[in-house]
Amino acid sequence: MGLGKFIKEQFRSVIQWEEPQEFELFYKWTENGDEIKNASKLIINPGQGCILVYEGKVQQVLEEEGLYDIKTANIPFLTDLKKWMQLMESEHKVGIYFFRKAMILNARYGTPTPIKYQDPVYQFPVGLRAFGNYSFKITRAAEFFREVVASATSYYTGDIQLVINSRISQPFADYLAKSKHTYTDIDANRETIVAELSAKLFPIFDTLGFEMKDLRIEGTSFDEDTQQRINKISNVAADVHAAKLAGLNYSDLQKLEMMRDAAKNENGLAGIGAGVGAGLQMAGIITANAVPQASGNPPVDNNDIMVKLEKLKLLHDKGLINQEEYEKKKLQLLDLL
Repeated sequence: MGLGKFIKEQFRSVIQWEEPQEFELFYKWTENGDEIKNASKLIINPGQGCILVYEGKVQQVLEEEGLYDIKTANIPFLTDLKKWMQLMESEHKVGIYFFRKAMILNARYGTPTPIKYQDPVYQFPVGLRAFGNYSFKITRAAEFFREVVASATSYYTGDIQLVINSRISQPFADYLAKSKHTYTDIDANRETIVAELSAKLFPIFDTLGFEMKDLRIEGTSFDEDTQQRINKISNVAADVHAAKLAGLNYSDLQKLEMMRDAAKNENGLAGIGAGVGAGLQMAGIITANAVPQASGNPPVDNNDIMVKLEKLKLLHDKGLINQEEYEKKKLQLLDLL
């Protein structure tokens, strides 16, 4: 240390939080003991506060910005601070902790593990992850200092985010279990979820001495097992819709798919037989659902034939009938026009 800097520190008369680091919430003033003894003023800058501790107990919380004269200030603890500072080398210790009063905006959170709950509609276990942001500020510095900071030399936003993430999952899981939101409703009900979840979470953090505001859910995702279940449901729903468009019921659609798979999986002559058999059975299903019988039926409606041609094309595009079967059935329908 240079001689000029040494002399400056020995005779500096002001205590303040100089150049707070980004995201720093608490800072313990830990300068040279002689500098503390020589101090006569305490500066609290805008957006800051200060906690004064003596012999392990919080003696004073200063939240008003300004210049405090340690020698003459009419504040209970400050009037004795100068005297106690002279005893820094004894067992009588003074701690000066600055804290940030300003709001912390857009702090990030994410559920550390998937939130587990039972889907109320489909009755399968769901694993949901959520992430987003929130804002917060220290509202009761003494409680925050006692319950969270615990006399650490410095304390950052990232430290409190660990506390928040550890406490957010359980209330979130309890809410989802009771809210009766099926997995398809989660994104559509984000605002409702946030409002009701905030009512559960905010009191928890208030007891720690800070206020959480503007909780937001930016996105959600499901774990791999849940996604596989969702995909199966989506595939069945798509097949049901396709069956309706083709004039079939879902049972007939399943039969077509099983017969097609059986024909593809057979080998050699047995495969040829299975393929022919499957084709004939599928032709029977298609004929029953798409082609009117030749005798005893009323005159054919050309518009109805066009609809059935479209349905036949849908079956072909879905791979439930091959090109040869498609062409054969198409000709049968065209002959009726």
